[in-house]
Amino acid sequence: MMIQLVSIALGGFCGAIIRYMATSFIQNKFNSQFPIGTLSVNLLGSFLLGALLSLDVSKNIYVLLGIGFLGSFTTFSTFVVEVMQQWLTKNKLIAAIYLAVTYIGGLLCAVLGYML
Repeated sequence: MMIQLVSIALGGFCGAIIRYMATSFIQNKFNSQFPIGTLSVNLLGSFLLGALLSLDVSKNIYVLLGIGFLGSFTTFSTFVVEVMQQWLTKNKLIAAIYLAVTYIGGLLCAVLGYML
């Protein structure tokens, strides 16, 4: 049990830092009003989690990578805040597109990752 908790903490630490760096880089690169950074990491994370699920990895590896790393690499709370910000600043179309692309795209990426 303690090894799994340490694995989650280590994976979560790394995933959160890499998410912050990746979203900042992507958002600055595209300089867009659309939250492309968070969308990118969430879709990539969905793909990677789907791929991880398709592999026959040990429970300890899944805990480290799936729960720890990918759990903190992807971020539902940031996604929700960004959708609300778009909605409240009268960018309802962007909010709706972001919602649709995240949910539909995330599911498709997870399936694609699993199939590959």
